[in-house]
Amino acid sequence: MTTQGVVQIHSAPSALCPHVEWAVGGVVGVPVRLEWTPQPAERASYRSEYSWTGPAGTSARLASALKGWQRLRFEVSEEATGDSEAVRYSYTPALGVFHATLGRHGDVMVHEDRLRAALARDALGRRSLHEAVADLLGTAWDDELEVFRQAGDGADIRWLHQVV
Repeated sequence: MTTQGVVQIHSAPSALCPHVEWAVGGVVGVPVRLEWTPQPAERASYRSEYSWTGPAGTSARLASALKGWQRLRFEVSEEATGDSEAVRYSYTPALGVFHATLGRHGDVMVHEDRLRAALARDALGRRSLHEAVADLLGTAWDDELEVFRQAGDGADIRWLHQVV
């Protein structure tokens, strides 16, 4: 099943930019040349976006190819298909990878077993429900990435298409 998505590189040092292009191209199967613009939120850093089309699961492969590089911050999204849910991966060097299933309107969807586990940990005094829900929603990743997202105001916007 073919789907589409977007890789948003929020910040990358200039020396890393060609490696990012090589990694993305290796996953999507074609050479990729990204248009890099300065990232005002971090000195000597650049940002870019790439819209891709490929089989369901491409977002996971892209996130795996990009994770682990110091000073690289990114998000990868993938639209739903008839056989798969929409997903988003967020990455920061300090936090690592966050994965979320997304609803029709981009909301993070939390599966019931994860909510039940959070409730149980709260009842046992191991972790507050507030903290657990914040983790399930990726609040720390959103907090860290928001300054990089906002710094891109005025940049070209790529819209995902609705899957019927």
